[in-house]
Amino acid sequence: MNRTPSSAAREQADAVQGAGPDSGSTLSNGLKQRHLSMIALGGVIGAGLFVGSREGIAAAGPSIVLAYAVSGALVMLIMRMLGEMAAANPASGSFSVHAERSIGSWAGFTVGWMFTALLCVAVAAEALGAADVMIQWFPGTQPWMWVLLFMVIFTGTNLAAVSNFGEFEFWFAALKVAAIGIFLVLGLLAIFGVLPGTQAPGTAHLTGDGGFLPKGVDGLMVGLLASVFAYGGLETVTIAAAESKDPVRGVASAVRTAMWRIALFYVGSMAVIVTVIPWNDSSIAKSGPYVAVLDYLKIPAAGQIMNVVILVALLSAMNANLYGSSRMAFSLTARGQGPAFLAKVSGGVPRRAVLMCSAFGFVAVLLSILWPDTVFQWLLNMVGAAVLVVWGFIAAAQLRMRRLLEREAPEKLVVKMWAFPVLTWVALAGIAAVLLLMLRDENQRLQLLFTGGFGIVLTLVGLARQRALGRAGADTTKP
Repeated sequence: MNRTPSSAAREQADAVQGAGPDSGSTLSNGLKQRHLSMIALGGVIGAGLFVGSREGIAAAGPSIVLAYAVSGALVMLIMRMLGEMAAANPASGSFSVHAERSIGSWAGFTVGWMFTALLCVAVAAEALGAADVMIQWFPGTQPWMWVLLFMVIFTGTNLAAVSNFGEFEFWFAALKVAAIGIFLVLGLLAIFGVLPGTQAPGTAHLTGDGGFLPKGVDGLMVGLLASVFAYGGLETVTIAAAESKDPVRGVASAVRTAMWRIALFYVGSMAVIVTVIPWNDSSIAKSGPYVAVLDYLKIPAAGQIMNVVILVALLSAMNANLYGSSRMAFSLTARGQGPAFLAKVSGGVPRRAVLMCSAFGFVAVLLSILWPDTVFQWLLNMVGAAVLVVWGFIAAAQLRMRRLLEREAPEKLVVKMWAFPVLTWVALAGIAAVLLLMLRDENQRLQLLFTGGFGIVLTLVGLARQRALGRAGADTTKP
């Protein structure tokens, strides 16, 4: 790293004092504590849980419960580390800012732009998924019509005051929480034989249909991979915290409560599904695990109920990802890591960054229509393993920033990582293990290679920029 001693000292001071170019002071503080709590909740309950879990169940059988528990434990460690840094130094760039301060500007550049690209592509994928649901209800319509409508609506809400985003996410999350809560209650009543028309299944479906590991350890590993990527979205709450009235208290509370929510919503619902019905029931693959259980329990209009919930989950994720990508892009440009015109803030909102991310998402949708199996697939592959890159940078940044905070400002450690540094290293080992598992699977391997190539390009650009800025700084200090 080509930094002068004075610039290094300034970076350390910024890391401890929360100063620097991106302290979130230029953005509004319109998010309330209830918004942050629901943003954290909404991030947990996504379309990956309602839709994507069928692949994990098909691969792992009843051991999907173990797969979600293991990956959930990894996510808990990542969120605890991120919460520690975000509570100490709230910033709209979140982990990108922390990586820049503790590792170097190249790290902030790499992880920030990779995360922005991930969210922009996710906006496109979620818009297409929501359009598919609408076409089921209105078969005479075209996907692009619904995509355009959703993009206009959520671009509008994100261009307005941040409190609009908070309100949308609050009610979206409330609907998802209510849906998953009702599902869990009905499932538990069925498991104990209390629900009319049902008998307590005991452990028959957990051990009787090929055993707890019907496809062996390999099946469990595939289920583990499927479960890891279902947890994406939790990071947004630490980005949003910078625009709340009390960011330190807000992010600390949101991160703490996210822990038990992971166990309740993900692990709990998987346990209910594979206990109530056989894991290899054809209805799971056909209708999805949640609809299959509700149909088994003879809940009227179960399919349509879950379609509404899935639509809400997709729109919620679309709204949150548009918000997160625009704030990350703003943070990067405000720190000189991107085109300066995106750093413009009006009315407390980075509207140019919002428009840029919306435009990128809509272009990605057009690419999916024109070249679904080539260009759009390349985009999906490029960000397929991006969340693991983000988690790796979070862990590496926390290792270095924790030492700095302990020396310079221990009072800022409002949220502390458990058993530091042992569990931080455990998290890094867990990330490495997931990457190795991806190399074993042909489809996952392709994603890993694309994401790795994208990451290398970003790293090289970031290092070149850092070296150029270092030379420029050294030139200015010459007599």
